[in-house]
Amino acid sequence: MTPAEINVKWDALQQRIAEDFDNEKPDIKVMLFLIGVQELGQGPRKFSKRQKEELMHIANCRLFSMLGFYELEGLDQDGWPHWKRTKVIPNYTLLEQEMLIKSLIINYFEEQGVV
Repeated sequence: MTPAEINVKWDALQQRIAEDFDNEKPDIKVMLFLIGVQELGQGPRKFSKRQKEELMHIANCRLFSMLGFYELEGLDQDGWPHWKRTKVIPNYTLLEQEMLIKSLIINYFEEQGVV
């Protein structure tokens, strides 16, 4: 996808999520949190600040697994997924990072049938 295509799809995804949750348009952090909750698979509940950070880490690992950078090792005794990095992620510029994350989030939600 080109950056213009990513931005159009990103805006549409943000709008869809905002409507589904009757809230304002989510930023990247909120999207990562939602993916983390989905990947945890334990449904919505209250999370501590540390758990929210861990959920966003789970989301990043899940997203970057699409490119072969991570693979799922398994679940711990509490059902939380653990990932291992399989190769080094290249250094991207901030703009490249943003576009890559947005495109991976879009792909994730497309796989889930949301958009």
